[in-house]
Parts: sequence; structure tokens; C-alpha cells
Amino acid sequence: MAYAAWLSVYGSGEQQRLAAEFVKYILQRAEKAGKEVYEKAREIVEEGKAKSSLTLKGFEKKIEVEGREHVVKVIDGGAEFEESESGKLHLRIRITAEVGDVKSEYAITYGRYGSNNATKGFAYARGDAPEVKEADAERLAAVIEALTGVKPRVYRRKDGQIEIVCTRAHLEGFRRFAELADAIEKWLNSR
Repeated sequence: MAYAAWLSVYGSGEQQRLAAEFVKYILQRAEKAGKEVYEKAREIVEEGKAKSSLTLKGFEKKIEVEGREHVVKVIDGGAEFEESESGKLHLRIRITAEVGDVKSEYAITYGRYGSNNATKGFAYARGDAPEVKEADAERLAAVIEALTGVKPRVYRRKDGQIEIVCTRAHLEGFRRFAELADAIEKWLNSR
């Protein structure tokens, strides 16, 4: 249903028309089935329509992190696959952004963890001095929240590393961007 919703917006010609009719029909049937069913169907349709509806290049947003306002300007981005030492397929999302006056390249690597194959992404703040790492972590958190609408978790480890953890909700937020949507879809279906 999400794909039909996407086609109803981004398809062409007859394909777009048929997809729009199908989505309308499903929503009408869901409405007759009750409020909860309709809300779930509407949510799936909205997610489908939002998929790849934005572009990273030129994306700009003001965001507040730890009480400070940041202006996030995305310059470029993309996604690629890499195989871990254990043979698992990971998804690496790369974002080049300017936060304030600082331009940086960030990478968030997604994998599946635990017995339930939970989807998690990890990124690490860079810098030698603690205050440099803190500032980098704050900028990276601003980039992630600006792009996904969800605050990432930030952990200060005993070894001095600052780890930024993203969840499936962040991945769904990244999925709205044309440069990332196909790779995310392919990775999610590679289980």
C-alpha cells in the first residue's frame, strides 16, 4: 500500500492514475472498518507519499540541541553498502553538512543487532580534545534531528568516545530523501 501511495504521487500517466484510485479505495474501505484501521491505513499512505519526497542537497533547517540553536545546511549525501567482518551487510549513510560555520562530513553506519535483528545506526564524534568532540557530537545530533525529526541518543563512553545512536525511526526519517531512499529500501529488504 505504501508503494501504491508513492506511485500515486511520483508515478506517471496511467500508473499514477490507477495507484491514486487504489489508495482512495483502500482508505474508503479502511474508514468503514473503523477509526483505528483508517488511522493505520492513512499513516501507511502518508509514509508512502513522503518516501523520497525531499532532496538532501540544499536542505536547510533551524534546530535546537541542548538549548542552543543551530542552522543545518546540507551540502551533499548518499548511502552505500559495506560488509562487516562477520559477513553482515551494513548501510552507511554519509552526509556533508554545514552547522553554524563548521562544514563536516558525517557517517552513520546501520546494522542489525541482537537476537531480534534490531536496526541500529552508530556514529562517533571526532576530535582529539574533549571540548572538540562535544561540539562535533552536538553538530552531528543537530544534523540527524534536522533530517529525521527525531533526536538521537548521545552516549559518553568511559574510553572518551562520544557515540551517537540512531534507531529504525531515524532510518525512516532518512528514507524521505531521494538520495537515500533506494539504498535504505534495498538494505531493509536484504535480511
